[in-house]
Amino acid sequence: MASVLVPLAQGCEELEAVTVIDLMRRAGIDVVTAGLDDQPVKASRGTVLVPDTTLDEALTHNYDMLVLPGGLPGADHLDRDPRIHALLKEMASAGRYTAAICAAPKVLAHSGLLEGRQVTSFPGVLDDVSGVDYRTDAVVEDGTVITSRGPGTAMDFALALIERLVGKAKRDEVEVALQRP
Repeated sequence: MASVLVPLAQGCEELEAVTVIDLMRRAGIDVVTAGLDDQPVKASRGTVLVPDTTLDEALTHNYDMLVLPGGLPGADHLDRDPRIHALLKEMASAGRYTAAICAAPKVLAHSGLLEGRQVTSFPGVLDDVSGVDYRTDAVVEDGTVITSRGPGTAMDFALALIERLVGKAKRDEVEVALQRP
């Protein structure tokens, strides 16, 4: 079974986090949510999320994919956490997937994972990052790096992640059940 780690930082964008978690679990993917500490996470719009575990505990396991929700100040908290940067570099060097949405692609950039890649983000987030081929598509995949624009693209992002991990048939099965137009 594919496994995914979704770190949850205080001030993350709840629509992005919950959409990714929910759709991936519908696809039968083992999703672990991990708080940067042992506290419930108060998301950017005030929704309280209770992570499955702490990041320290989650780091004792291996994952096929790391997904970073955006939102502010959530993405800033992820960006300031050396454990996140170490894990991103480890995942990249092992050829495993790293994914980020909204403001979180800057965390990938600051870990050195976006140089020479096609990427997207919330408008303005990567303006000071050089060496990227910036796109405005809802979801941009470049090798093992997958990025997306923001809350409005969260469902497209989650479905792309599902397809990448468990195939198009499972993605289609999940999408049909959602009754998307």
